[in-house]
Amino acid sequence: MSKQPAADSDDTGPLATFRQFFALERDVLAVSLAMFAFSLGFQMTSRFLPEYLVALGASGFVVGLFGTFGNVISALYPYPGGAVSDRLGSRYALTLFGLLSTAGFAVWVIAPSLGAVTVAGVTLDPWIWVFVGLALAQAWKSFGLGATFAVVKQATDPSRLAAGFASTETFRRTAFLIGPVLAAFLIDLHPSFTVSFRYALAAAVAFGVVGTLAQHVLYDASGDTVGGGRFAGVSQTRSDLREMPDPLKPLLIGDTLVRFANGMVYVFFVLVVTQVFAAGVETTIGVGPVSYAVDLSPQAFFGYLLGVEMTVALLTMAPAAKLAERVGLKPVVALGFFVYGAFPVALVYGPELLAPVVPVQWTLGLVFAFSGLRFAGLPSHKALIVGPAAQGAGGRVTGTYYLLRNTLVIPSAAVGGSLWAFVSPGVAFAVAAAIGLAGTGYFLVFGEEFEAYA
Repeated sequence: MSKQPAADSDDTGPLATFRQFFALERDVLAVSLAMFAFSLGFQMTSRFLPEYLVALGASGFVVGLFGTFGNVISALYPYPGGAVSDRLGSRYALTLFGLLSTAGFAVWVIAPSLGAVTVAGVTLDPWIWVFVGLALAQAWKSFGLGATFAVVKQATDPSRLAAGFASTETFRRTAFLIGPVLAAFLIDLHPSFTVSFRYALAAAVAFGVVGTLAQHVLYDASGDTVGGGRFAGVSQTRSDLREMPDPLKPLLIGDTLVRFANGMVYVFFVLVVTQVFAAGVETTIGVGPVSYAVDLSPQAFFGYLLGVEMTVALLTMAPAAKLAERVGLKPVVALGFFVYGAFPVALVYGPELLAPVVPVQWTLGLVFAFSGLRFAGLPSHKALIVGPAAQGAGGRVTGTYYLLRNTLVIPSAAVGGSLWAFVSPGVAFAVAAAIGLAGTGYFLVFGEEFEAYA
């Protein structure tokens, strides 16, 4: 198939994303505002929660269980979330999910004050409330995953899918950049992490309230069909699994291995920075006669590392999508998979190897900049998922893909947590890297190109 000309590139470029934001239809604008607000809330909090758990008395194994609990929620929420939306209508479903997520942020704020809980004679430290908060906070993310994919597929030429996803991801990932940096600023306001982190959590509650109000007020419910769309349950799920397009199966296997590897160690990234390397920043910056003292705790420094990671992501997603139009989706997706696989060993062993010549803080900055490249393949990855789907079936195909992948990834954090707690952090990260690179190799050998990019 001949490639479509790269005309109208401004329509899907990252700058156009923000220009088009102000011209969106009312309903899309409402969801976009809510997405931005809740993304800010999640990114200000979620990456720091493992440190919060440890501060509240949790062990490394419990941190791993927390990651697995999050995997369970990610796998199980989308289907019932869609059913609730069909029964209540989009407006009231969005409002309900927004309120639940905001309540989850609030539970995290007050977790230290709620104290320990005794269950069947076993006393659980206040960290148990972080689990409860997660069950609520994830509610908003259960809405519209497949719908987002389907909308982009329907609105974009097949040969421009990667660019279309780059545009929407650029808008969303801007919140991913702002959130951790804002959290780092708030965390640095008090020497006690359990106090300062609650400043960030309180800000997340405020963003949740704003997002919920914006979507409830702006969303036009006149077109909603309330009480329809009966959920077909397990039989529908089985049918969707059987009908998954064949080209997706090698991608799903490789992706699952890569995500399993990432899931093994993802919740421990913050602990590597704050506890293994204890990498804070204490220096003085001078500009002429003016000097400024910089004193960042390891937790605050981690927030800025996430900012570096997301800056690289925002700078590379659109160019990588353009590159995919020339070389195909598969090589760009494989690059993202490779970064996923290599990052764990780079994070754990890179600072030690370079310690004699490069300060650990600079090495960590370079490692997190490298990590940002994994997002370069994300738009192409999404295009490769939804591209082979029949027109009008993009949402179901996407939902089925993520349901199966996320279900298989559920045990990953518990496996990683067991290795972290009972063997060593180095072994946990090395095993994760081996699995991730194996998934990358499998996809390179067996993965299929979407014909529009071939």
